[in-house]
Amino acid sequence: MLHPSYADLMKVVNSDVEEGDAPVVSSRYSIVMATSKRARQIISGDEVLVENYEGRKPLSAAIEELNQAKIRILSEDEVLSEYSEENEAEDTDAVSEDSVEEPISNGEE
Repeated sequence: MLHPSYADLMKVVNSDVEEGDAPVVSSRYSIVMATSKRARQIISGDEVLVENYEGRKPLSAAIEELNQAKIRILSEDEVLSEYSEENEAEDTDAVSEDSVEEPISNGEE
């Protein structure tokens, strides 16, 4: 059995949602997808954001990070907003060739 429960994790994820707004997560599937993606990031070398991780599996760490609100699941609106802000900044900034960095990819497209 998963501890904390899916219901508990959904409450944590949706805690910042104002009354009347759509919840960020409304299914277990979203929790599973988010924690599995985070576990893959940990396996790839990302830093674990919770203490006492040693000896635990990456998925357990990802679940605990979500439970402690160290990571968050973005709503579709937040993702679109961040994406448009990034593109807008790229369009308006003058960049020299010396300051261009290679994009970091975690292998997912």
